[in-house]
Amino acid sequence: MDAKQLWKRYQDYLCVVPPVNCALDISRMNFADDFFERMEPWMQKAFKAMQKLESGGIANPDENRMVGHYWLRSPKLAPNPTLTRAIEGTLEKVKVFARGVHNGKVAPCQGGKFTDLLVVGIGGSALGPQFVSYALGRPSDDKMRAWFFDNTDPDGMDLTLAQIAHSHGTRGHHPLATTLIVVISKSGSTKETRNGQLEARAACERMGIKFERHVVAITGEGSELSQTVAKEGWLAQFPMWDWVGGRTSELSAVGLLPAALQGIDIEGMLEGARRMDEATRVEETRKNPAALLALMWYHATGGRGARDMVILPYKDRLLLFSRYLQQLIMESIGKELDVQGGVVEQGIAVYGNKGSTDQHAYIQQLRDGVPNFFVTFIEVLRERNGTFLEVEPEITSGDYLAGFLHGTREALFDKGRESMTITAPDCSPRTIGALIALYERAVGFYATLVNINAYHQPGVQAGKKAADDILKLQRKVLELLQRRPGQAWSSLQLAEAAGGGGKAEMVYHILRRLAFNGNRGVRMDGDHPGTACFSWTGSR
Repeated sequence: MDAKQLWKRYQDYLCVVPPVNCALDISRMNFADDFFERMEPWMQKAFKAMQKLESGGIANPDENRMVGHYWLRSPKLAPNPTLTRAIEGTLEKVKVFARGVHNGKVAPCQGGKFTDLLVVGIGGSALGPQFVSYALGRPSDDKMRAWFFDNTDPDGMDLTLAQIAHSHGTRGHHPLATTLIVVISKSGSTKETRNGQLEARAACERMGIKFERHVVAITGEGSELSQTVAKEGWLAQFPMWDWVGGRTSELSAVGLLPAALQGIDIEGMLEGARRMDEATRVEETRKNPAALLALMWYHATGGRGARDMVILPYKDRLLLFSRYLQQLIMESIGKELDVQGGVVEQGIAVYGNKGSTDQHAYIQQLRDGVPNFFVTFIEVLRERNGTFLEVEPEITSGDYLAGFLHGTREALFDKGRESMTITAPDCSPRTIGALIALYERAVGFYATLVNINAYHQPGVQAGKKAADDILKLQRKVLELLQRRPGQAWSSLQLAEAAGGGGKAEMVYHILRRLAFNGNRGVRMDGDHPGTACFSWTGSR
């Protein structure tokens, strides 16, 4: 295809979205001339399914739930006035609470103002807030510094607490004395979040800080966490509704409260999402960017996940976008069964980092290696806020960044590698809201195209159950060791005594780790799994 043909194809297949000043270019995807005609009946089915979902239909039959994240930015579209009032009331409560923190009406127990924000969550309760914080935070302007406990790794939590302390320098008080903690868990029983909450509580208590005077919850009504809030008198509680999934919760209190506390324009985010929603409700496929994204995913993967999705934002602030999309897409699309219960094993693997960092990393393989992927470039037109610096005559660092993006796009196309490009005007709250909304709807459309339920996650629940089983086994094995201090046991002997020799390998993994942490009371003698013996020392 020569340059004139490419120019014409670019014009033919560029989808401009004026309400948010964004554009989607699919001209470098090698779909057949009749692709849109063949897929149109399926796309119309997807439009109808989306209409039903937005109208309040039961979109998650596993749990008999509606799916209503689109109402979060357009509350009057909710199917009843009660939901509308709940959404509007929560938004107002978020803004009032954030103002109270900023002006000192909501204050730390030892006086002063809250200066730092520690968000405790996992999955969508952390990825969305982290992405937005990194994309939109400005240290010189932020009203609070944001930090995250997003795992159950003790060393990781210690590192975060140390970073909070270091950021304060020598100010005469412990940094936790002016840190507000936001705990996010719909059920209140999610172990990673529960553990982070307990670690934060212990850190406060070590410093003589009243935990309940420093903590806010975002949780479901009547949850375990909600009961704790009521019992201990936490500062505030905000709702997590059962009709908003974790991976689509960024524009609920889950994402809006941390953003508002940091000082980010949450109304701008909601406006961007609302305007993108309007653009992606259009039922003319070629003018709907979310429909085009979903169709390109279908084309590139054969509707069977045959290729990986590589997200390449050429903007440092969008570094975490690929990680955010990883959960949104893979948790939504990665399903064993279709809606009729047939085995289909669907999914699209998603990975990415940022350009031009990737010029020096995996782009070598993308151009010359196995062609098992398609790329989505994300271009941001505004270079920076402030004056331009020329690194060469008439050339800025931003010019180089754009050159690397378009050069890589050309290099991939020359080798038959497919790509799309999303162009955004800037990295503003409005743009971030629009990008979130674009991908949320593309996921919904794609799920209909491949006949799966995008709104449940049975695999996640299976993993949680397996982890619970391992911890139950650990308790049994420790009980056996503690009954006979000093007696040496092999992994097999302990497994059989605990209820099954088939668990010997897991017993070995459990006790090896405990022995390695010398204060856990377990001693290990021997290096080989078959001959190693374990005993209880009692020293902790």
